[in-house]
Amino acid sequence: MKISIFGAGYVGAVSAACLVKEGHHVTAVDPDPNKIGPLMAGKSPIIEPGLEEIIRDGVASGRLTATHDAAAAIAATDLSLICVGTPSLPDGNLNTEYLKRVAEDIGAAIKLKNTFHSVVVRSTCLPGTTESVVIPALEAASGMKASEDFGIAYLPEFLRESTAIKDYYDPGVIVFGASDKFTLDRLEAIHAPINRPKFVVDIKTAEGIKYTNNAWHALKISFSNEIGNILSKAGIDSHVALDILCADDRLNISKAYLTPGFAFGGSCLPKDLRALISMSRRQGTPAPLLEATLSANEVQINRAYSLIANQGSRKVGIVGLSFKPDTDDLRESPLVELAERLYGRGYQIKIFDPNIRMNRLTGANASFVSARLPHLAELLNEDIESVLSDSDVIVVGNRAEMNGSLKRVKPETHIIDLVRVDKTLRSEGNYHGICW
Repeated sequence: MKISIFGAGYVGAVSAACLVKEGHHVTAVDPDPNKIGPLMAGKSPIIEPGLEEIIRDGVASGRLTATHDAAAAIAATDLSLICVGTPSLPDGNLNTEYLKRVAEDIGAAIKLKNTFHSVVVRSTCLPGTTESVVIPALEAASGMKASEDFGIAYLPEFLRESTAIKDYYDPGVIVFGASDKFTLDRLEAIHAPINRPKFVVDIKTAEGIKYTNNAWHALKISFSNEIGNILSKAGIDSHVALDILCADDRLNISKAYLTPGFAFGGSCLPKDLRALISMSRRQGTPAPLLEATLSANEVQINRAYSLIANQGSRKVGIVGLSFKPDTDDLRESPLVELAERLYGRGYQIKIFDPNIRMNRLTGANASFVSARLPHLAELLNEDIESVLSDSDVIVVGNRAEMNGSLKRVKPETHIIDLVRVDKTLRSEGNYHGICW
């Protein structure tokens, strides 16, 4: 395929080299002569192991060229990758000036073509940027309609400095954010030789995945450093502890606990997190990430309360009260906290949880309920139907307890779903997912 790459920096240079190595014809476009000059001479404009050899071979083969002429590059290619920088502004937001400028240049050039051209953004940009910045600039400059007269897509890159070539050929996943089939077909053809999991999503989701990945990587580094500081102060080899943590691929390095939903609770996580924070304070070891974890948990409870309050009704049914399904353990359940807050502010509450029987609550479990929700006995209902029929707002706290009853909720009743009881549902109308 004939491909033009706008931006000959880190991502652009690596992408150009790897595409050329796979047999594609690539034109690199950049206004900076300090980038174009080395490329035209078969040299790498950046330091990256193995890159210069691929560039040299690509130039020698005639499949890699470089120019500052955007119009000529567009005229000679079928698909363009936008790989320009999106640096930070003083307030932390992104500077999309280069992105917009390149989109305008591409738009002016595709206006002169009589064949379908695909524009693919690789620059890291916040969700909605392609829609709000790139597409309007392309359409204004070309007088054409995105996804109809020209293709548009987002292709997040997951390249790391010093291992970029390996990362290109062996990524964790490949994500196509596409809005037209022709461009998607082109992207799938380009990536056909790479045997890795491939996902097709909308453009905004693809943009969000890039940030989700980077935030997760940063979070892991900060967590390992913070826990390492605490453990080492206690005389523990943090590398041994983290090696064992990583050996657990059922809970620790897995999908477990990585499904967005409601707050955590129960007899272990909140208590143990508080104890670890207390230990770090006694040590004099800062633990801002662990402290923020408790704060973030409270934010999710507040979010659920706000969703309920925003519906404007005082009659609320809660389905599921324990911190997880199939247990009667109410200790530090965030649903108990939510119910107590609603009750204390005058809401009429009905609760259904088939696992909760007041005469079976004992020990610490009974003590917690007595302290946090002393009116539980009068709020509990043994029949889910009465909770569904008598409530204007239904809060789904546990999936198992809802047990297929969603379809029996009256159409006018608002549903606040904290667990995503049905994977096909998104927030719309009277259905409100807490974060979907």
